[in-house]
Amino acid sequence: MIRAITPADVGTVLQLIRDLAAYERDPDAVKATHETLHEALFGATPAAEAVLAEIDGEAVGVALFFFNFSTWSGKRGLYLEDLFVREAARGTGTGTALLRHLARIAIERDCARFEWAVLDWNAPAIGFYKSIGAVAMTDWTIMRVEGDALAKLAA
Repeated sequence: MIRAITPADVGTVLQLIRDLAAYERDPDAVKATHETLHEALFGATPAAEAVLAEIDGEAVGVALFFFNFSTWSGKRGLYLEDLFVREAARGTGTGTALLRHLARIAIERDCARFEWAVLDWNAPAIGFYKSIGAVAMTDWTIMRVEGDALAKLAA
């Protein structure tokens, strides 16, 4: 079952995010707290949304997403920030169900596209994404400014 999260699910979502960080070989990278995640998902101006995948009432996966905007299409797009399925539930169709659910949201909300990033070493995920019709955007490089560099740029 795929369902939108409620405020009571924030702790579960945070744990799944931490599990994802461990899977991506950076377990100490998560700085989010229950409070900051709750504000981002349920505050006065939510920054993101999330859905949980459950099997027999147990949360086994999460997809956290937000909307961006394409000036070329004049429409917004759905950006998948995090997709994670616990190891025990991999191969059950949970990842596909989460992506299908988000694809339906993208269509319902008139999005021009649905996109995400994947680590280049994550061959299982890349293979999975290609199998559902996703195409790697090889002509684009993701750029980021954070921490001291962000503060310096803003000064």
